[in-house]
Amino acid sequence: MDRLLAMNVFARVVETGSFSKAAREFSVTQPTVTKMVASVEERLKVRLLNRNTRGVSLTESGALYYEKCKTIVREAEEAENIVQLRQTQAHGLLRISTSVAFGRRVITPLALDFMRTHPQVKLDLSFEDRYTDLVANGLDLAIRMGKLADSALGARFLGTNPWLMVAAPKYLRRRGTPRQASDLSGHDALIYSSVLGDDVWRLTTPKGEVVTVPVAGPLRSNNLSAVLAAARNGFGIAAMPRYVASESLRSGHIVEVLKSHALPEQEIHAVFPSPKLVPGKVLAFIAFLQGRLNGSWWEELPKA
Repeated sequence: MDRLLAMNVFARVVETGSFSKAAREFSVTQPTVTKMVASVEERLKVRLLNRNTRGVSLTESGALYYEKCKTIVREAEEAENIVQLRQTQAHGLLRISTSVAFGRRVITPLALDFMRTHPQVKLDLSFEDRYTDLVANGLDLAIRMGKLADSALGARFLGTNPWLMVAAPKYLRRRGTPRQASDLSGHDALIYSSVLGDDVWRLTTPKGEVVTVPVAGPLRSNNLSAVLAAARNGFGIAAMPRYVASESLRSGHIVEVLKSHALPEQEIHAVFPSPKLVPGKVLAFIAFLQGRLNGSWWEELPKA
């Protein structure tokens, strides 16, 4: 028998002075309530209630037990209220995982803004360029790029991450500006080795045709900052996310190449351990990101 339920039922019998009234409150029959109280008395080897035709009254032992029952039931209700409040409100420690470049350039400044508006939330940010097991590592949330594989994880779409091709003006003056996709094969490519097929770039032409172009060049790296630095210094043409290139484009250190040709966009998702009973702090951060990662979000990022 559920001891907490039995205590709650016993307390309501005392407070209502009636087995039948307590039964109606718990949506059970009067004999069920009578059996529950009798079972408690049998387990404790003591009479708790005196019964007569006018109702019930507490024995001395029953009065002591009733006072303790009231305290325990009240504390149990408070415990549930606290947990439910934390579940529905943004509160507590939020553990987040994301990739290194996106985390440093995008999530960090946004997270600082979130902390300003949600002072009851503390953040633990982890940057990794490999997928991390959320459950095994005790994470509340991960930000992931690309299409998601089917899984038991919960997920929310946040926005898209557009890519583009860039080069330094001095490189283009020296080597010429490509006019069509096939021209890229004759240029030095700066290759980000983590996505986009490495040394094969896939572009959509103005006519909507998808073409693949093999590329090669003096630098291959799994670090976007290294690729950007090489592009700024005139070592070749690079394909990279627009958010990585945006500041250098504004400053004129690099310019966009083949604007009429589109590289594949990546989807941005928030993933979390389960789609059920998602904590309020997770939902609040997801809603915040959805509001900030729309439109030309890379142009509006706050400074970290």
